[in-house]
Amino acid sequence: MRAQTESSTAPVDLLLRNARVFDAFAGRFRTADVAIAGGRIVGFGASTAREVRDLTGTWLIPGLIDAHVHIESSQLTPGEFARAIVPHGTTSVIADPHEIANVLGLDGIRSMLRASESIPLRAYFMAPSCVPSSPFESPGAVLGAEEIGEILSWDRVLGLGEVMNYPGVIERDPEVLAKIAVARGRPIDGHAPGLSGPDLWAYVAAGPMTDHECMTLEEAREKLAAGLKILIREGTTARNLDALLPLLDERTAPFVHFCTDDRHPESLLDEGHLDDLLRRAIAAGVPAEIAIASATIHVARTYGLTNQGAIAPGYSADLVVLSNLEAFEVREVYVGGSRVATNGAALFSIPKVVDDAVRGTINVDLSSLSFRLPVEEASGCRVRVIGAVGTQVVTEAAEAVAPVAEGAAVADPEQDLLKLAVVERHTSSGRIGVGFVRGFGLARGAIASTVAHDAHNVVVAGASDEEMRVAVEELVRLGGGQVVVEGKAVVARLPLPVAGLMSDRGLAETAENARQLTEAVGRLGGSLPAPFATLSFLALPVIPHLKLTDRGLVDVDRFAVVPTFLDR
Repeated sequence: MRAQTESSTAPVDLLLRNARVFDAFAGRFRTADVAIAGGRIVGFGASTAREVRDLTGTWLIPGLIDAHVHIESSQLTPGEFARAIVPHGTTSVIADPHEIANVLGLDGIRSMLRASESIPLRAYFMAPSCVPSSPFESPGAVLGAEEIGEILSWDRVLGLGEVMNYPGVIERDPEVLAKIAVARGRPIDGHAPGLSGPDLWAYVAAGPMTDHECMTLEEAREKLAAGLKILIREGTTARNLDALLPLLDERTAPFVHFCTDDRHPESLLDEGHLDDLLRRAIAAGVPAEIAIASATIHVARTYGLTNQGAIAPGYSADLVVLSNLEAFEVREVYVGGSRVATNGAALFSIPKVVDDAVRGTINVDLSSLSFRLPVEEASGCRVRVIGAVGTQVVTEAAEAVAPVAEGAAVADPEQDLLKLAVVERHTSSGRIGVGFVRGFGLARGAIASTVAHDAHNVVVAGASDEEMRVAVEELVRLGGGQVVVEGKAVVARLPLPVAGLMSDRGLAETAENARQLTEAVGRLGGSLPAPFATLSFLALPVIPHLKLTDRGLVDVDRFAVVPTFLDR
């Protein structure tokens, strides 16, 4: 009792007065003072304070928590990522580092933990469950149950990352089940696009607790009824917010959260982060109290963050000051009681040092690089075609007749038929998968990236083999990144030297380079809203329906490699 008596009379570090404070437990706002000491909330008033700030006319809510995000997909290092999202009110993230793990394994995850140690963003991690995501691709590392057990012992690691190999779960693959068993009793994230009925039940029974892949309200309701918590995703490519918002109400809020998953730098700069999702949810008619609770106290409970998500004694003083509740305008952000952002600007800087161990990861044998698809036909040949869907990560399984030139099947931009290739980039094996894609609309040129979920080999699409080669050569020269080529010229580039995934520059410069890429694609006839985001998912063989890896064309529904040519 003595300690409590002393704490009640000693001056607190900060007293925030007269705000309309969100009560996460009652689901309402009330006018109150909030006292902070030692980075935590100590009560709703204080006799003396070292600093007093009057918040009359504002709303005070807990810091927002992103329920599922890949920091690497922001194309920013963790420190620059924090500078990008904290001013928008996000103070904690549940990050799955499986992007860098697919490139550098345990060392890559350790680098993300080190880089996020001393930044004003609470970065929690999940142990990547699918490195690789399937047996049909070639990553730079492989993580089994033993490695996952080690990762789970590290500080700030909460549980098991998204279990993407849902066919392996349903078929009771021993390696997949062993990984889930290691994480039993911890949060386990799911990834089950389109699963329904008995397959869904088998998946949930195996252990996954969440899903962020719902595209329709019907799918989300079935998964919610099966016991999965639904993470409403609004990234750069996959945008599911509008379709799923009717799921969120007072009864479902404890089981429905928000996430960004993969949000690229230009989206962060132009649209924001979780504040964008909350603003749109409120505008669509979701009561602000329900939307805020879903993004704070409820997600904190899902991931076992018992001292976060609420404004109450003993909770971390991670707070957001809103100048307008309905418009969700963020005025100030506090992490651990320190003001770290105001009026959209970060008040902190981060070291510019990047560990050399995460550079130099592009290893491609250019001497054996060829995208040629030899055929015996004299005119045209029937081929399987990946159909890109502009606002989703799923693809269509289509067919086309590819023209033939000099004994090989080639692209045909007039029918929106591009050549697509995935080049193994971790070990210089020379392995290349070649196929066709439509939906990009390119009339000429090529685009290429070392961001290719989730093994992150080189993915390149183009109107000619020659332009595709120029694009890959430029990626090797850059040490990773994204490029647009027209003829023999590189017309736009975004260097990503950190594991071939992240820039070593800030948000504004990275976003501007990304915007120049999109504009360059548009000048070549491209029609997709986010062409590089779409390109990056064409190599992920755990999302329906047809994908391409360095090992060939994958029919995800059959979970098998299939030939590019239909007549063979």
